[in-house]
Amino acid sequence: MYAITIPESGGPEVLQWAEVPDPVPGEGEVLIDVAASAVNRADLLQRQGFYDPPPGASPYPGLECSGRIAALGPGVAGLAVGQEVCALLAGGGYAEKVAVPAGQVLPLPDGVDLVTAAALPEVTATVWSNVFMVAHLRPGETLLVHGGASGIGTMAIQLAKAVGARVAVTAGGKEKLAFCADLGADILIDYREQDFAEEIQRATDGAGADVILDIMGAKYLERNVNSLAVSGRLAIIGMQGGVKGELNIATLLRKRAAVTATSLRARPVAEKTSIVAAVREHVWPLIGAGQVRAVVDRTVPMRDAGAAHQVLEGGGHMGKVLLVR
Repeated sequence: MYAITIPESGGPEVLQWAEVPDPVPGEGEVLIDVAASAVNRADLLQRQGFYDPPPGASPYPGLECSGRIAALGPGVAGLAVGQEVCALLAGGGYAEKVAVPAGQVLPLPDGVDLVTAAALPEVTATVWSNVFMVAHLRPGETLLVHGGASGIGTMAIQLAKAVGARVAVTAGGKEKLAFCADLGADILIDYREQDFAEEIQRATDGAGADVILDIMGAKYLERNVNSLAVSGRLAIIGMQGGVKGELNIATLLRKRAAVTATSLRARPVAEKTSIVAAVREHVWPLIGAGQVRAVVDRTVPMRDAGAAHQVLEGGGHMGKVLLVR
């Protein structure tokens, strides 16, 4: 088969479409003929040499895909050869074929075509596990989403609104904020011109946000904690703003607040299986009912993955960038 390989760390130009050995599904795995994959920030970090795949995972980038099941490994039940599916991966989505544990495979949601489905596994699993399974966002609470126009952000807005929460977002520029508003965001903050901590206090009459979904890490840590409501929960899922920050424990104690940090890729298969099952139970019906949708900025031929990486690095996209075979 062919896959996007990374012969050396560097810029988007190092990505190469090359012939590599076909994967073979092991015990409890299925082999998928890939129709599409999606570009995630983790792929850019892997290309730069900062985020190696977990032990035993495919060496090729790509944390999600859609396609058709080509073969079943030993012990797999409930799935069939030829079935159209999408899947959460530990790697290997930028390829013609990928082997994946059966518990990380999902049927296509009602009304979603095969290519568009590639935009769903990573964002739905990330948002549902962090905002709902860990931070326990409830109806009537306020969620602050950093990077509201990103793939994660667009899904977080929609899912939070679907369960009856109020949503605040940060994004850069009027176009992105208008896009977030169309998805249901209630409080729009331009991080280029406004201080989000001041704006969230103003918009909530000083109460703060009950849950914050953060992609920035160290750069936003102090302001995020200051922005939390009493019993608030800060869920950190990214480090775009650095890895080391100062945490005021007194503020955290006074607010009886919590800070969590999680990554999805390196979790054990059993944990990913539980998250994927929860996504199928809670998120897939919302997509099928039209309350939530995949947001796709553009599609790019998979062999031109470097161009897709440039799009993400440029920051002008809204929603997911897909790689299609």
